[in-house]
Amino acid sequence: MGLSCTICYAVIIFFIASVSFFNNAQFAPPMAKLNTSWINKPVNLSGFNLSPVLEGSYYGSHLICGFYCPTQETQACLFGVVLFDGRYYFSDYSSPTFAPELVWSANRDRPVQIDATLQLTGDGDLILKDADGTFIWSTDTSGKSVFGMNFTELGNLVLFDQNNATVWQSFDHPTDSLLVGQTLFRGRKLTSSKSASNLTPGLFSLKVHDYYNLVVAYVESNPPLPYFKSYVGVKYVKFEKGRFLGRKISVASSSSPQFIRLDPDGHLKAYEWGGLNWNVMDLMTLDTGDCGYPMVCGNYGICSSNRQCSCHEEAIGNSTFRQINYRQPNLGCSLVTPISCDHSQYHTLLEIKNTSYFYSDFLAYLPSNYLPSNFYLDEKLTLEDCKTSCLKNCSCKVALFAPTLGSYSKRGCLLLSEVFSLISKEGTTQKTVVVFLKVQNSIPSTINSPRKKSGQVKIILGSNLGAFFVVFFVVASCIFFLKKKQEPEDFDEFFVDQVLGMPTRFSYEELRAMTSNFDKKLGEGGFGSVFQGTLIDGTNVAVKCLNGFGQVKKSFLAEVETIGNIHHVNLVRLIGCCVEKSYWALVYEYMSNGSLDTWIFQRQQELTLGWQSRKKIIMDVAKGLTYLHEECRQKIFHLDIKPQNILLDEDFNAKISDFGLSKLIDKDQSQVVTMMRGTPGYLAPEWLSSIITEKVDVYSFGVVILEMLCGRKNLDRSQHEEDMHLLDLFKRKAEEERLVDIVDKYNDDMQTHRAEVVEMMRVAVWCLQSDFSRRPSMSVVVKVLEGLVEVKNNLDYSFTTPVVPRAITVAGHQVDGNGATTPLFASALSGPRIILTIISLMYTHIV
Repeated sequence: MGLSCTICYAVIIFFIASVSFFNNAQFAPPMAKLNTSWINKPVNLSGFNLSPVLEGSYYGSHLICGFYCPTQETQACLFGVVLFDGRYYFSDYSSPTFAPELVWSANRDRPVQIDATLQLTGDGDLILKDADGTFIWSTDTSGKSVFGMNFTELGNLVLFDQNNATVWQSFDHPTDSLLVGQTLFRGRKLTSSKSASNLTPGLFSLKVHDYYNLVVAYVESNPPLPYFKSYVGVKYVKFEKGRFLGRKISVASSSSPQFIRLDPDGHLKAYEWGGLNWNVMDLMTLDTGDCGYPMVCGNYGICSSNRQCSCHEEAIGNSTFRQINYRQPNLGCSLVTPISCDHSQYHTLLEIKNTSYFYSDFLAYLPSNYLPSNFYLDEKLTLEDCKTSCLKNCSCKVALFAPTLGSYSKRGCLLLSEVFSLISKEGTTQKTVVVFLKVQNSIPSTINSPRKKSGQVKIILGSNLGAFFVVFFVVASCIFFLKKKQEPEDFDEFFVDQVLGMPTRFSYEELRAMTSNFDKKLGEGGFGSVFQGTLIDGTNVAVKCLNGFGQVKKSFLAEVETIGNIHHVNLVRLIGCCVEKSYWALVYEYMSNGSLDTWIFQRQQELTLGWQSRKKIIMDVAKGLTYLHEECRQKIFHLDIKPQNILLDEDFNAKISDFGLSKLIDKDQSQVVTMMRGTPGYLAPEWLSSIITEKVDVYSFGVVILEMLCGRKNLDRSQHEEDMHLLDLFKRKAEEERLVDIVDKYNDDMQTHRAEVVEMMRVAVWCLQSDFSRRPSMSVVVKVLEGLVEVKNNLDYSFTTPVVPRAITVAGHQVDGNGATTPLFASALSGPRIILTIISLMYTHIV
């Protein structure tokens, strides 16, 4: 009897376990092994699409890691962590009690389509690719001994090693939200979405400041301006159940979902599910007040008590400002007459009395080395000095003058290029700053009345009739010759229109609007300047304005022809261009981390890149060059590979830019004869013969690899003479078998991995072979970096050191020995070219 009961119990337990197993087999497990992949095949769940990858291991989990597609209308999906009503998903509930909330995403600014893939590779990298195979995102953990992946019950996606130690975790890379148990460390930040429907990074961020251990929320302007602070006393802040920033958050139950989010309006709010709806607690307004948010009333709007928004003219009866939407005053105001830099003599500053600015309170406590660069502090500074400084700077839109500044006992002046909401101080005696807004006065007419001046006009016409005919003849002649000169330009404009794949043609006025009249310069080079801009849909772009004549036009046409109709994840995308008379510009995708040189030639540890990041950038550039050399309809030689032309996005993905010197040749051509072009220090030795192949790019790539590994330029005149040239130094250290000596000594991570760094130097040496036929193709380099091919033995270390004169002329521009391109001075131009320049200027004023 006892034995039979035991058998019965065993059968029952087995049956229950089997049923439980099969019931849960349809759900995703909480862990995954290496060499596992997932395809985005979302299931429709009451108005949204979800494709789980990993889930919590317990019934009723509120957190799912997977692909989330917010709407059925679009197939744009994000890989991330979703807070979800587990009772609906795991049972027969007809609909969820609350809509899913995305609390972390890997690709918030680059959505993927149906059939996108997520792969945990054999070497431990978690890689996200779109349906067409385009690389989107990765954890960059290849070679870091990853053993598996786990999704914890707290909602943390973790890659771990054999000792169960964390190698990478999503908690270290927050987007706009924090989950219970998550810590925001110094160096990390929350960034809001642009709106509830547009989840790309928005205007506001929150981080632990590196001074006084403050948690600071700020608007992402130039410079960033804080609007909230909270002292935490440590280098991090943790979201614990029911408490954050020292504030208590009421807890409905121990299992109630809870998260904190920096919302698109700049508010930091705690959300807790109360059973029927979300209980929301604002964590900032108690300190900032209702009007303390930068965009509470939009640009130029004035916020008064109870968040009432108005424009300045409503108070004083003039028409300087107007509401953007009278039904929605919180959208802000605009200037009736836009500010024009072409008529800066008609700019004036309007004092907005009884108002303050959200940033003014921060000026009193920040130490001088943390004050923005456009802030002036001096006990002798006057109000007029502050106003004059703003009027002389066209990009200045608002001037804040502080008569006394806290502990400094000095006067301060802050000039800003963007006007956010103002705070009304009507009815209070508090006055921390004086606010001035720049406005455009009407431009007076210069036409005189003929009745008043008829006598004078007759005298002028009579005395100068002969001179008029002379001037007319000269101007007519100039226009005739310029029309002849302009024929090729008209052809060029026609040519631009015919380039296949050219996305958009912008007008000059559209460029002025998107760049706020070219007020934020990102950089400057020999052919012109680059400005940051924003398209109508909120997309950030970089606008490259080309200045000059012949060669600049060739550079423009080369870029349009080269990348106007090609697309690759490791090439900067050309969005459009502008061709209007003598105005030429190119519009590219914006790369928030700038160029590679700003990250590898630094002497500050926190501003340099670690070994894994540098490895990935080397791979990215190699893949980009492989595409140009082997995968396009025509071969494309870039001819100017250098760190300044390698740009980095917010995740430090590298993209090749600046195709102004590139050359297109047919697939069946192996070499081409062309004039020398490029940057000294990166030029392959075969340039001396003017007969080149794609291997000149391979050589330049080898130089860039060495610069990245050593953390210095190929020519550094600050070094001793024998160490000035990096290739000479490298050759000597290789002979001494002391290559570890030249690994970047300003980065601890590079020193930690110096054995791997020295191995990477062999790839550089192979690319730097003096005989171009001994250099690898870029596709072979990619295979070496992937570990599929070995570097050749018997490499020649006596490669040629590039000749770097103090100044040479390349492509119509003068280039100094450090590789910086600068325009030629007027004195270096020929006489006819000077005459053409003068005539061109005359013609511009006439038309």
